[in-house]
This record gives sequence, C-alpha cells and structure tokens, in this order.
Amino acid sequence: MISAIVYQLTKNLTPEEIKASGFDKYYVDHTLALWPQSAGGVPFNACEFQSKGDPITDLFEDLAAEQKARSTYDNILRLVKDPEVADPIRFLRAREIVHFQRFGEGLRIVQENLDSKNFYAANPAFDCR
Repeated sequence: MISAIVYQLTKNLTPEEIKASGFDKYYVDHTLALWPQSAGGVPFNACEFQSKGDPITDLFEDLAAEQKARSTYDNILRLVKDPEVADPIRFLRAREIVHFQRFGEGLRIVQENLDSKNFYAANPAFDCR
C-alpha cells in the first residue's frame, strides 16, 4: 500500500517539481522507482529483522516492531492531510494495533505455560542442565 501511495504521488512529477521538493538526489539514483529507506535516507536491510529463536524474546521484538510502525504512521498522519494518503495510512495503523494485540495474546499464552517461579520469563527448554 505504501508503494502504491508513493507511486501515485510521484508518477507525474516534472523535473522542476523534483528539484523543488528536494527529491532530486533520490531521483538521480533511483528515478521514480521505490527504494526502501528510512525518512533519514538509511536504506532498508535485513538487519531490521531480529530473531533469537526464543519465543519470549521474539514476541517482545514483534510487539516493539508493531509499536514502531504505529508510531511512524502516527507521525505521517500529523504531516499529511490529503485523504488519498491519510485514509490508507489510517487503515495500516489500525492493522498495527490489531497485530500488537495478537502478539500480546501470544506472549500471554507462552508466559502462562512457563514455570510459575520463572520470574525472568526465560525459556527453560533451552537450559536443560
């Protein structure tokens, strides 16, 4: 959805509009193609995904990722007033909230099945000594 929004916003840009918007440096490298990167220009890479193989650790990582995405959508909505952009972003933001709730439920289920004296929520299956 984000790619479609970016495409719609950039498909008819003139060279003058590209320069005036500050989009020219990006345009030189990628024309109007999508190149995933942060708002600060840092390219996306696989380091954005974290996984430890421990369900507690991984669920907390998932929860954090959903919250970070929701915060990003909140920031976009503070800046964008065009309904053709804002409405899909609101939809995506709502999905992040639902995902956060589902990961929270999964975390609760995993924690309920741990030993009740396991205060640090570590997975005892990995430490079989």
